[in-house]
Amino acid sequence: VQLQASGGGSVQAGDSLKLSCAASGRTFSTYFMAWFRQAPGKEREFVAGIGSGGTNTYYADSVKGRFTVSRDNAKDRLYLEMNSLKLEDTAVYFCAATIFLHSGSHSELGSDYDYWGQGTLVTVSS
Repeated sequence: VQLQASGGGSVQAGDSLKLSCAASGRTFSTYFMAWFRQAPGKEREFVAGIGSGGTNTYYADSVKGRFTVSRDNAKDRLYLEMNSLKLEDTAVYFCAATIFLHSGSHSELGSDYDYWGQGTLVTVSS
């Protein structure tokens, strides 16, 4: 599956932004999808994940209550709605995909994901 993230931009603290990830190739609905981010000088970190059916969602503590991950399997799209953005949310955001052997599994490790989008930059300023 090929992934392409979009929707990044420059916003002020407290603003909202919605990222999209377009998938093409194989059946999108079979993949567990996730968003990761990498801030300047820092390691890549898990942000949010969503099961193939869209029911199960997972969030990093740092974004819980502010970010919402969703997907539209009919449109082969993954989304990340980001509210109340903070300076520390500044990063390049990547969408990623994988298939887990066991239904209901999830992972916050980037090494567990097989496919990655190119990243979209989110810059939050004061």
